Amino acid sequence: MKSISMIEILKNTNGELKHLNKPVKGCWINLISPTRSELHQLKSIIDIPNDIITSVKDKNEISSIEKYKDNLFVLVQVPKAKEDLEYETVPIGIIKTNDCVITISYYDNEIIEILKTKQINTVKQGQFGLQLLLTSTEAYMKYLGEINKKVYNIRKELQKSMKNKNLMKLLDIEKSLVYFNTSLEANKRLVEKMKRDKIFKKQYINLVDDVMEEYNQAIQMTKIYSDILTGIMNGFSSVISNKLNTTMRFLTSVTIILMLPTLVSSIYGMNISLPLESHPSAFIILMLGSILLAAIGIIFFWKSDML
Repeated sequence: MKSISMIEILKNTNGELKHLNKPVKGCWINLISPTRSELHQLKSIIDIPNDIITSVKDKNEISSIEKYKDNLFVLVQVPKAKEDLEYETVPIGIIKTNDCVITISYYDNEIIEILKTKQINTVKQGQFGLQLLLTSTEAYMKYLGEINKKVYNIRKELQKSMKNKNLMKLLDIEKSLVYFNTSLEANKRLVEKMKRDKIFKKQYINLVDDVMEEYNQAIQMTKIYSDILTGIMNGFSSVISNKLNTTMRFLTSVTIILMLPTLVSSIYGMNISLPLESHPSAFIILMLGSILLAAIGIIFFWKSDML
């Protein structure tokens, strides 16, 4: 194999991953946000179609598997923490050749770094790919746990004060769960297809089943948290609507009560002959009458549970 530089080359030796200066049989070539120069060097090792590079760049690309020549290309969606309350999924491309395994990602993510800390065998390429998938499911589970805690904290904040910023936080989390569910379902179908097409050797069947079980669990948790989040948002929406109805009912009652003395004042403001207009205590009588009408209105609305 031709030697290259500027690209991370690793191989499992005596149970440890060691960096190499040039690719050898059974190594792992890793590229994160590769430059044109690095891609050019990679193409000197293996002929990679441009559409594969394009698919790895596209965040919305669906998990897939395809063969070209003697090589196998697999694209999987892995989780990534985007901001404080938001998560997304990004693609990682895995290329299996006769001599080595290659991973390409245009977006920073912790999956590759976590994978480096595990006891992986770069020579067994099928096992390597399954371990990467298993590592991604563990990351999904980790982020789902974080999401659950954040939803709980936001819910406590909403109980104290229903501010728009807290509701927007819930919307960001809801969007993250949609990304997770879509990617997990696609990854699960990918593994099912690889198992059905017997891509993996028989000795890896147990590991394949472990990956499938982890994906099923992650999908179930995502749906549960989505349902909980939907219930919380619907619940607070009902509370807000009820508070608005209560406020409007109160304001309507107050308006009607104030209208009664206002009506009396309006009538006696007319420039026509009116009862008591010559009476020395007319003002006091009208004021007492207005207060009496207002009191009657207050008692009526109070008994009607509208105040």
